[in-house]
Amino acid sequence: MVQPIDPNAARPIEPVVPGSVSGTGPVKNADGKTFNDVLAESIQEVNRMQLEADTAIEKLATGEIKDLSEVVSAVEKADLAFSTLMQIRNRLVEAYQEIMRIRT
Repeated sequence: MVQPIDPNAARPIEPVVPGSVSGTGPVKNADGKTFNDVLAESIQEVNRMQLEADTAIEKLATGEIKDLSEVVSAVEKADLAFSTLMQIRNRLVEAYQEIMRIRT
């Protein structure tokens, strides 16, 4: 489940000083997770929501669920999560393409 952002828990952004970031390994956030870890967890969460939506549709079709709003809610959550993930992907691709244009 997606957890709401707590504005009181926000950490200040620390500036990057040239030479302070070594190229010896991946950069980790305060939780000790790399960007790759966070991205993989996000993809798994979206997949879980898609599977929950599929299960809800199957249960509606078999009559196990009578409340249509449960099914619609599960499908909408999965759709929103997938759309958000696709927007993140698109932004990453755009950033990569911009970096490639700068290098040439």
